[in-house]
Amino acid sequence: MHWLWTWSGKCFGYKDGQDLWTHDGTHVGRFHNDEVFGLNGRYLGEVRNEKFLITHRGKKSWMKGSVGAWGKRGAYTKYSDYTGYAMLGGHEDFPAPETF
Repeated sequence: MHWLWTWSGKCFGYKDGQDLWTHDGTHVGRFHNDEVFGLNGRYLGEVRNEKFLITHRGKKSWMKGSVGAWGKRGAYTKYSDYTGYAMLGGHEDFPAPETF
């Protein structure tokens, strides 16, 4: 299990194997290398600096095969938030865990 934060510093959840989960146990998507695609196959974002999620606006139309959702898992107490990074050009913050 590898914990991840949004680029703005909000604790998102964790990567377990190739799957992305919110801290409250919702299955969000699957990783293909450092990029994560939602359950519907749409690009959601990527990992930068080993533990931060960010979305590249130019890749938002990218697709991979859809993934069957796993059932909800038990929640974990989330880690503290960080002070975020300045936004990179052509990028936007990864969606908050509450949006899934």
